[in-house]
Amino acid sequence: MTSYEIVRRAIRMQGPPRLPVRFEGLGVSDTAGIGPTLPPGIVGTGTGVDQWGCRWEQSEVANMGQVRGHPITDLSQIDGYLMPDYTRDDWYAGKEEALARAADAGKYMTAGIFMVLFERMHSLCGMDTVLMGLLGERAAMETLADRIVETQLKLIEGYRAHFGSRIHGIGMTDDWGSQQAAFVSYGLWMDFFAPRYRRLFDAMHAAGWDVWLHSCGKVNELVEGFIDVGVNVVNLQQPRALGIEEMGRRYRGRITFESLSDIQATLPSADPARIAADAEALAKHWMTPAGGFVFSDYGDSAAIGTVPRSKRIMYDVFSAVSERVYGSPLPEPVA
Repeated sequence: MTSYEIVRRAIRMQGPPRLPVRFEGLGVSDTAGIGPTLPPGIVGTGTGVDQWGCRWEQSEVANMGQVRGHPITDLSQIDGYLMPDYTRDDWYAGKEEALARAADAGKYMTAGIFMVLFERMHSLCGMDTVLMGLLGERAAMETLADRIVETQLKLIEGYRAHFGSRIHGIGMTDDWGSQQAAFVSYGLWMDFFAPRYRRLFDAMHAAGWDVWLHSCGKVNELVEGFIDVGVNVVNLQQPRALGIEEMGRRYRGRITFESLSDIQATLPSADPARIAADAEALAKHWMTPAGGFVFSDYGDSAAIGTVPRSKRIMYDVFSAVSERVYGSPLPEPVA
């Protein structure tokens, strides 16, 4: 069975022969991915200016960076702000080799959208401005969100026109929570954001693609909304912060989880017993015999203070879980 088939079976709860895995740090992945081709001088993360005009900076601690320069400094600028023009062919250039390699290897191919909606709103205007604006400047926030959605729809259409069925899913990021709760109430999320997400995700599903959404923080309530608007796979990397049993009780079998041992509470400890305990709890409460789970790595070990040994311990533990639950272990690491 190909990697593509294993991933699809897990997402659709159709009985994969093992856990799907995305663990580039050990040279093992059932998926491959592409994103838009950035123009010269434009950054995705790190230090510099991205394609939306947001200025990124890094701290003295190794990390992906964060937006520290918000280009929209007054809400009156929203209407005329220049968004990326994703109708240009050069955003999709240079992808054929990666697509061909993935197809030859039988992999599940994803395309990416970084900061799909909420994160893009506050990267453009600032978090305080957006959160206050949702309550006090609703019309301006609607204009901002709708302009972002229209821009992302053009990227989705560009992916569809250039790559079509060679793409199998769209992965995207929108961090929605602090350590204590989501940034907005479930009611506001459903009223303001759900219809806009639904437009995006309907377009992805119409192209034949699965929807993968990463969201950090304690987003327990919002996962219900994610399901409602059509998310197929939710990437949650802090299962202890969310509450493994609670999340399983509410959502097991209703959405596919992509996760690992907790990147804050567990992996930095390098404690084999704690790493194994997370894996066992996730197997019991998040996985189903039919699927519903993708095992993945966290790509920035330095940022979370994780040593390579922790990653290998975790991989071996989840391999044993895969064999017990689905019948086969994970592939042997090659890196």
